Order: sequence, then structure tokens, then C-alpha cells
Amino acid sequence: MNFVNYLRSRITGRLNSLPVLVLMPHSRCNCKCVMCDIWKANQNKREIAAEDLAPHLDAFRRLGVKWVLLSGGEPVMHSNLWSFCRMLKELDVRITILSTGLLLQANASEISTSCDEVIVSLDGSREIHNSIRGVTRAYEAIENGVRAIKEGDRQFRITGRCVIQRSNYFDILNVVEAAHALRLDGVSFLAADVSSQAFNRLLPWSSARVSEIALSAQQVGEFEKIIEQLITRYADDIRSSFIAESQDKLRKIVAYFAAINGLCEFPSNRCNAPWVSAVVEADGEVRPCFFHPSFGNFYDTPFEEILNSPKAVAFRKSLSVERNPICQKCVCTLQLNSFE
Repeated sequence: MNFVNYLRSRITGRLNSLPVLVLMPHSRCNCKCVMCDIWKANQNKREIAAEDLAPHLDAFRRLGVKWVLLSGGEPVMHSNLWSFCRMLKELDVRITILSTGLLLQANASEISTSCDEVIVSLDGSREIHNSIRGVTRAYEAIENGVRAIKEGDRQFRITGRCVIQRSNYFDILNVVEAAHALRLDGVSFLAADVSSQAFNRLLPWSSARVSEIALSAQQVGEFEKIIEQLITRYADDIRSSFIAESQDKLRKIVAYFAAINGLCEFPSNRCNAPWVSAVVEADGEVRPCFFHPSFGNFYDTPFEEILNSPKAVAFRKSLSVERNPICQKCVCTLQLNSFE
């Protein structure tokens, strides 16, 4: 992304380039995670077909999309994902699959030839992970899937992502150990989102539902000690970026849960996602990120028109990440500083 174009977009609200695109190929999932509502809509089997994607490929090319993340749900459940990926590969993009890991083994060959990276959910040590996922032998599926992919391509990058919440905050040291044992190439951590309507929540969670997932005030104190243990014990992993987060970012996860309990202000966020990325959901809705409202639907409107519609431009021109209440509570920020 040209830095001059980026500065212009910050001033005018219009986008001439879009380095990052998140696509949700369909709306289903094969897990029943305690902190997620996506799987509850499995009966609504919405899917972006290849012919739905095709009219927008030229727009992606003109906008200079460089990185496509396939999210969900579970992208590998798409009825024709590899054809979907081949179409995207014509744009010379990097493709990352965000996966539950349950279908990696059965699709190892296609994944390694059609994509560039997998980020697999890793929510704890074996028993904790399986309990959170609501699926028997979910951890074992990751073991088998990672092994199958690496046997075919030892250099293929697979990392883990752990969503921290009440059911696993005490187990995160074991998450790092599990990432090494699974021979992953790295691991990252983020707090569970309990404040937005993202991820298929028709309404914000009730206080009772929040309390099922968020840490209590007492648990925040326990978690703070665990994070300090992690920072000390795995200092080499932080320095090497095997653990993606810096010490400060790990401590910000503690601060987030402390703020949920009213113990402090929410930690400040730096994010430029609305100016460098977009999210397209399976129903065609185009959002500036996972959390803010849609600008329009790409089933009935060209992508570039949605991206630079009056609604989208006005949103970007008026958005202050520091003051916006959605941004203040965001658990999944993006700060892209790579301009080419």
C-alpha cells in the first residue's frame, strides 16, 4: 500500500487501495465453542459461490489486495473452497485460512497447494481445548492435521490462536507448551469479545452471558500473575515472535478484563483496519472490520461502490479510534504499517 494513498484515505475517507480482505466463504461451523454464537446459525447455510465472487475479482485487483483471510465459521466446510482459492490466487495474493482444525487432515494436500498459511484455534491443553470446542477429540484432530500438512510440506506455516476467557485463562502456559508440542510455527493470544454484536450475535450479550465468558475481578488478579509467569518463562518465545504478542500486548489483555469489571479504563487501541481492510460476510454484507456495521451488500452492489459509498466515506472521515466506544472495547485490532 502506497503511503501517500494511505494518508489521502485518512483525510478524504476514500479508499484507493485495500491490502487486506477478510472473506467468510460460508456461515457454518463444526465446533460449538462456549464463547461463540456462529455455530448456532448452522441451519442458515449461506455460502459465497465462485460465481458470486467472480464479478468482484477485478475490483480486488484494482485495489491491490495482497492478503486474503478466509474466516468463518470453518472455511474448509465450503462446498468448493479450492476452486474459490484458485480464483483468488489469480490475483497473486497470500491466502490464510482461519480454521478450527477439525478438517485439516482430510484436506492436507489441498490446503498446502491452494493456500499459504493456516491459523488454527488452540484454546488450551488437550482436555481444556476439547471442552471449550464442544467436540470430541478436537485437539487430536489438530495433531493429526498439522502432522499431515507438515509431512507434505515441512515449510508450510501453521500457527495457533488462543481466545482467552473464563474457561481457559488459567491454562495459557499450557497453550504455549501445546503449540511447541504440536510443532506449530507460533501462537497468538487475544481476549474473548463480550461487548459487540459481531460473530452472529443478533443482540448484545446479557450481563449473565458476559459473566459466563469474561473473567471475574478475582480471576483478573489471578490472570495477571499468570501473564507475568508467561512473560518470564517464555521470554525467548516472545523475543523470537513465536508468541506473537509483546509483553505490553499481553498485559493489555489483563487490562481488558479488568476494564470489563470496572477496575480501570479500557486500554488504548491503535488500529487502522477501516482504512486498510474490509470484511465480507457469507450473506454479502461488507464491513470495515468485524465489529462495525455494514456499508452494503456485494450481492447487489459492486464492491468498489460499497467501499467508497457516501456511508462508508462518512464513517471513515468521522471515525476516531480513540473515542469510538466500539473501538475502545475491541479485542482484535489491526495496525498495518507496511507500505510498499
